[in-house]
Amino acid sequence: MKKSSYILLAGLTVAGLAHAQADLILTNGKIATMVKEGEFVEAVAIKDGKIAAAGTNAAVLKLKRADTTVIDAQGRTVIPGLNDSHTHVIRAGLNYNMELRWDGVTSLKRAMEMLKEQAARTPEGEWVKVVGGWSAHQFEEKRMPTLAEINAAVPDRPVFILYLYGLGYLNKKGIEALGYSKETKYKDGVVELDGQGKPTGLLVAKPNAMVLYSTLGKTNKLGRAEQVNSTLHFYNELNRLGLTSAIDAGGGGQAYPDDYGVTIELARAGKITVRTSYFLFAQKPGTELADFQRWMTLTKPNKNDHMVYPNGFSAEGAGENLVASAGDFENFLEPRPDLPEHMEGELEPVIRLLVKNRWPFRLHATYAESIDRDLAVIERVNQETPLNGLRWIIDHAETISDDQLKRIKRMGGGVAVQNRMYFQGESYWQRYGAQTRQMPPIRKMLEMGVPVGLGTDGTRVSSYAPWPALYWAVTGKTAGGMKMWQDRDVLSRFEALRLMTTGSAWMSGEEQLKGTLRKGQYADLVVLPDDYFSIPAEKIKTLESVLTIVNGQVVYGAGPFKPLAPQLPPVSPAWSPVNAYGGYQNK
Repeated sequence: MKKSSYILLAGLTVAGLAHAQADLILTNGKIATMVKEGEFVEAVAIKDGKIAAAGTNAAVLKLKRADTTVIDAQGRTVIPGLNDSHTHVIRAGLNYNMELRWDGVTSLKRAMEMLKEQAARTPEGEWVKVVGGWSAHQFEEKRMPTLAEINAAVPDRPVFILYLYGLGYLNKKGIEALGYSKETKYKDGVVELDGQGKPTGLLVAKPNAMVLYSTLGKTNKLGRAEQVNSTLHFYNELNRLGLTSAIDAGGGGQAYPDDYGVTIELARAGKITVRTSYFLFAQKPGTELADFQRWMTLTKPNKNDHMVYPNGFSAEGAGENLVASAGDFENFLEPRPDLPEHMEGELEPVIRLLVKNRWPFRLHATYAESIDRDLAVIERVNQETPLNGLRWIIDHAETISDDQLKRIKRMGGGVAVQNRMYFQGESYWQRYGAQTRQMPPIRKMLEMGVPVGLGTDGTRVSSYAPWPALYWAVTGKTAGGMKMWQDRDVLSRFEALRLMTTGSAWMSGEEQLKGTLRKGQYADLVVLPDDYFSIPAEKIKTLESVLTIVNGQVVYGAGPFKPLAPQLPPVSPAWSPVNAYGGYQNK
């Protein structure tokens, strides 16, 4: 890029920053400020965890003092740190070290080799688990493993494999370990039986994923010390992939406050390297209102536990499960479930409580049929107790209508979208036929001025990796290569990146604090090995960071920047799949 392409941002004169100086300066970069499309600078200066200046090398280096750290980006592209607007980072951290990840694996043959290899190093009494993050269509073979293949690969250790929200697989040893038999029944799910009345090992989610979550919950867990180690390594994995912020949407099996203790402990010790805001997810059907009433006595608005904070702007957040009856889990292997008739009677008092106490909230809603009923409840509450700028979010919204988007905008809401169709697009088309409408309709949301944040919904369904989500947004393609969107609907690379920076920041009320590289913003940035803005689109999904900076501190480094990165403790337990394979397989 020609030097004339770089600018000194308006108002950031060196004279005006004579007393600021810098703790760290990054030079010689193609630094995307994300303030506007096509705006790049050569250098940024960081002071006290925030951007102090951005401009030419010569101008910014005038802020150097004797002890300033200067890092040469060597011409690489630099972007604001990525921000996942909907993920399950806290739960994932507790389990990361004990889960084999098929995320990004390109062949079923290799996936099964990994399963067999991991079983060989797993001690007796421990499970081998693959918990989401993959699609059959990402494999060259374009299919899932069979139970016979799973049993042949691992005959002597219990295995549990989760496929999206739709299916679970147990090998024979797993069935034995759980004691499943023809008497094993689930209200919401099927334990498949063979001709002799014995479980085959296949678990089918009908109409929701309770059979899958319940079975997973019966497998082993890491001890407390190992959960701490696991969480540290998962945050480092997110840093490797360029994430510096994440909004945790709660999740099944993630109870407050017990399952948040490890992350809070690490935050207080200054060891969390991803800014994490969180929403509280009601776990038990029928007691949701009581849970939120109790949580309001346990938490304080504007509480900030260092790098972890309840949704980051004015109050604790609630969701994505406000009441169990409002959840329309997307399992495109099965027909769309209808919400029960009593849903509104359960949802309305919860939303009324949240609005009255100024708690932001978010609602899991996949289908337009569900969203319509959810919005009717929110509108009734809004008439009695106006939202008046309270942040609230519809999550997922794959088949939301234009009229529903108008209603969301009118009440000041936003939509958090994820690349779930990247993993499930083929299944949706097989059930409902080819679609001409974008799902979710991101282009329409942007045209209407509805706030939109991009995320992943990792880790039990989609992968936690952000780059496949960005790839999906700029191509409209699934993991299997099927193009689902019309050309008019695909996003530019700037638009997609903006949704996973400032767009996601809106979801936690922080759009004035992060998402761009300009004076006063958090100094969260990522140096890439290749130019996101110009590389072939297929290479986007395997991007990662070579240098990640959070709050002005280096938290991850690779290649020439590896010596700058802090050292992590060894992975624990020693037999962890992370030791052998790492996490996302973007090699």
